[in-house]
Amino acid sequence: MSDLSMEQRHNLVGDLKRVVSDAEALLSATASGASDEMSELRFKLQSTLSQAKHNLLDAQDAVVHKAKAAAHVTDDYVHDHPWKAIGAAAGIGLLLGLVIGRR
Repeated sequence: MSDLSMEQRHNLVGDLKRVVSDAEALLSATASGASDEMSELRFKLQSTLSQAKHNLLDAQDAVVHKAKAAAHVTDDYVHDHPWKAIGAAAGIGLLLGLVIGRR
């Protein structure tokens, strides 16, 4: 997961939450199945979903922690080197202006 960008991680966490939610809805819809085999499969799925939720929360916490750490590093850099940050922002703004102006 370390090769994924923050946005990709955020999207992955959202997708996994939807999968877990859909699986829980499926479990609820099939709760009336009375066979022992269905009950055993339902129990296995519930335990797998429980573990997936736990892992998903851990992944979400890691993404939030890394995003906050990146924000703190950026904030510290801007405070330590304000003129470099202003110059970089002006340069990026100039490049964007040139690209947009050519359309």
